[in-house]
Amino acid sequence: MKQFIFSLLFLLAASATTVAQNDAITRFFNQYSEDERFTVVYIAPKLFHLAAKIETDDEDWNNIREIVKDLGGLRVLVADSIADGLALYKSALSKVPANEYSELLTVRDKDENVRIWTKDSGNIIEELLLLVGKPDEFVLLSFTGKIDLDKISELSKVLDVKGADQLEKVKPNKN
Repeated sequence: MKQFIFSLLFLLAASATTVAQNDAITRFFNQYSEDERFTVVYIAPKLFHLAAKIETDDEDWNNIREIVKDLGGLRVLVADSIADGLALYKSALSKVPANEYSELLTVRDKDENVRIWTKDSGNIIEELLLLVGKPDEFVLLSFTGKIDLDKISELSKVLDVKGADQLEKVKPNKN
């Protein structure tokens, strides 16, 4: 019985640690979501599910519907014309739990920094995280759900989300 209780406590502690790590990006997003210097977009999973049910003859919409049907959510935090874009980038970067994410892309070109990570479960990408930092601009973009990188790149073009054009730099392996 003691062993069962200790095992249960260990599992609870481990899951609480995992939740705390998963929430680091959410907490960062929430920290700035009321700040007027930022443009904030949050699309709840339910909206993606509702959108996937809309039937139409519009070919573009049907392509989008196919893309969003497996998405679980989207968070975008953008600050342009801001004096501390690189500081925000470094702060957000420090919150990314390196043991949970695989880095797909890093670009540093003069004063522009771009990082893209994924969180995987087996062969399924569960989250795509993008950070962009420049002296006068900051972008955090997080897609969750069952993610196909080709589809997300197409969706970012349609939605015209600032910074999402960086996703075109990622070319997934076709095995």
